[in-house]
Amino acid sequence: MSQAPSSKPLPRRGDPRKYAQQGVELAGIVALEALPRLRDAVAGEGAEFSALLSFRVDEQGKRVLEGSVEGVVSVICQRCLEPVDLPLSCHIRLGIMWGEDQARALSRDLDPWIVGEGQADLYEIVEEELLLSLPAVAYHDYACVAEEKFVSEAPEAARAQESKPNPFQVLEQLKGTPKK
Repeated sequence: MSQAPSSKPLPRRGDPRKYAQQGVELAGIVALEALPRLRDAVAGEGAEFSALLSFRVDEQGKRVLEGSVEGVVSVICQRCLEPVDLPLSCHIRLGIMWGEDQARALSRDLDPWIVGEGQADLYEIVEEELLLSLPAVAYHDYACVAEEKFVSEAPEAARAQESKPNPFQVLEQLKGTPKK
């Protein structure tokens, strides 16, 4: 997998079992517009991802897909609510399986990819791996919001707490009195 991804689009459909038997390596570009779930999860448009997918049969005779996907997306910063560019990079390592029973017997270093007879949508795998590589919370790598915006609300809340009477104050006084 040392070859660089080409500037041609990655084929959308292919037969993963056949590719694994033949040792096929696919390289290409996947546009964000072709990945609807990822497109809904990010803010910007027009992003492209370089993908390199290598199909093979491993030492145990299992069909395997290995590869990598890289690109940059725009997401909303959860501090300042402005767009931030986020580089995404993911490594793909999947065992190509017929069904759930085969997937259960798969070694722990491989995640299962259950495919039916014939061709499969390669973009679904690319999209799934990119979605998994998105962070739970995105933010700028610098202080994008002034610190005083966070601190200014705290003293007012503390003053409001002080002015309220404590309903347990009577119990506190009773606890402090000696028993007879």
